Amino acid sequence: MRSLPLFVAGPLLLAGCAQTSTRYPSLLPRANEGLNFTEPERPIAQATPDAALDARIAALVATIESTDQEFQRAAGDAEAKVARARGLAAGSSAWLDAQTALSVLDGLRSRSSMTLGDLDQLRIERAQAGQADYPALQAAMERASAIVAAQESRARALEAAIAPA
Repeated sequence: MRSLPLFVAGPLLLAGCAQTSTRYPSLLPRANEGLNFTEPERPIAQATPDAALDARIAALVATIESTDQEFQRAAGDAEAKVARARGLAAGSSAWLDAQTALSVLDGLRSRSSMTLGDLDQLRIERAQAGQADYPALQAAMERASAIVAAQESRARALEAAIAPA
């Protein structure tokens, strides 16, 4: 008796699955399958000459090169003072002279880093304005980065040569 409702409901449920339909989905390409989603070719923007920017770059390059010349002279003086202080205790007169010379190098490195930052700021301003890379600015950035890295390396080597404070 309990199976009678199941026996009656079963064929009704199966009848819904057994419908014959001659409507099948089309295998033709759909409208969105024909769309092209690749990025369009965009022309590479060429930087136009800018006399004001060239003058600013030249001034910053001159600043960093003159600072580097000062650094090289001060580094020679610092090397001599560090050589005298090598092996001496911290706080001795020669050690203090060497520390003073190293602080001069730090000031000059700071000036070089600031100039590199100014060049980087020019590049950032151009990028924010949507302008193309400027080859002279890129070359100046590479030159300034090399100078700052060389100064950093030389100063760290001198600092490592004397006793820590």
